[in-house]
Amino acid sequence: MPKVLEKDGFVFFFYSNDHDSIHIHVRRGGGEAVFDLDNGVELRESQGMKLSDIAKAEAIATEYKQLMIKKWHEHLNR
Repeated sequence: MPKVLEKDGFVFFFYSNDHDSIHIHVRRGGGEAVFDLDNGVELRESQGMKLSDIAKAEAIATEYKQLMIKKWHEHLNR
């Protein structure tokens, strides 16, 4: 489970055996969300995360999208 970025209490990561469609998981506190990164940054799902945390996580993912995509390709060789 490679960690891509940690910022403002959010941890962005993906799983080594993750499936196609580039996406990033993010945790903060007891909540988690998943954002698709193929076309912009789009919330796919969330569980136990406050709306304000989802909005902040989306802003961070947007800011670091290119880094996240680069790390996805480097680790998963896609």
